[in-house]
Amino acid sequence: MKVYTSLANPEYRTTPLTDFSSIDTKTNLSSLNLNWRERDLPERDRTKHVHRLHPYLGKYIPQMVEIFIRKFRPTRVYDPFCGCGTTLVEANALGIDSVGCDISAFNCLMTRAKTGVYDVSRVEYELRSALNDLDLRHNPSLFGSAEEPYADNEYLRAWFHPSALRALLIYRSLIPRYEYQDLMRVVLSRAARSARLTTHYNLDFPKKPQTEPYECYKHGGICKPTTDAYQFIRRYTLDTIDRIREFAETRKEAKVEIIWDNSRTVELPRFDMIMTSPPYVGLIDYHEQHRYAYELLDLPRRDDQEIGAASKGKSVNAHQNYLAGIKEVFLNARKYMRKNGVAVIVIGDRENLYNDDMAEELGFRAVERLRRHVNRRTGRRNSDFFEDVLIWHAA
Repeated sequence: MKVYTSLANPEYRTTPLTDFSSIDTKTNLSSLNLNWRERDLPERDRTKHVHRLHPYLGKYIPQMVEIFIRKFRPTRVYDPFCGCGTTLVEANALGIDSVGCDISAFNCLMTRAKTGVYDVSRVEYELRSALNDLDLRHNPSLFGSAEEPYADNEYLRAWFHPSALRALLIYRSLIPRYEYQDLMRVVLSRAARSARLTTHYNLDFPKKPQTEPYECYKHGGICKPTTDAYQFIRRYTLDTIDRIREFAETRKEAKVEIIWDNSRTVELPRFDMIMTSPPYVGLIDYHEQHRYAYELLDLPRRDDQEIGAASKGKSVNAHQNYLAGIKEVFLNARKYMRKNGVAVIVIGDRENLYNDDMAEELGFRAVERLRRHVNRRTGRRNSDFFEDVLIWHAA
């Protein structure tokens, strides 16, 4: 088994790439410094327009996608692990057709919301109208009667204060009245994520509801769990309007296709590029991290079909099953790839699972492996690590 021993890894003394529009088909990828620090590529750029429509753990930054799509200029790009839609959004912004597949219904919902074609003035009208309707029902007049929705759902009652849950349920009841329902579902989910009974510093992996005051590492004092969701619905409604408007200025007419299916077996249109970041083995449960959304929106779940889920562990057997699943995905994708196609795969490969032999086994030829230092993470997950970019050509 061959494992890379030489990696293209520009040193920090060279200037990190920030002029992304300068990339073209003649660019020498190994000459690029992709070791961005916060000052090189600030968060506001990494989360521009719809990329921050909803938090998503484990996504790669849009500039990575832009670089490789500009380099290889495909007619259609495919992401078999489309997640929150980063590849599809960036492909559209560059005028490239795209198709994405994901086993998570919520991931597909987020991607649809980000890449949808909108009448921006209609978006603003509808989302503000829904907010006004929520105002009326959440804060009834002196002569009105308060609506008291009820959730026959143990998870929702455990993880939300009754006042917060009431606002979420009222907003949910308004969604069928409007045209842009996916956008409203994303607003609702984003608000629910923030309104859960959890600590401020652990929104990603809360283990149990936090119902008492606690010492907050984020704010440096004693904090109380939130009892309100209305403030979040309002904040994210206005933020969503702004982000949809911003992306509308960039959005192209390129086709976007989103498929809720298993990437091991899904039928696909022909494409000439794969641009993806597969799940890491034993790190994230992609359904469970958004359970609040699944419960609120009554979405179907296919947890058992996730590849590399944290619940499956990191044992030798888990590694073997993970690798078998990844191979099935790329073997299936290879059937639909046009001649001379290219695969760009962004990975954290501590176990050296992805090697030249694997590429050849799957019908590809390993051409290049770039390594970059990821050192500008924030919050409690602030440790740095290395990330590899594999470039495989269709054999």
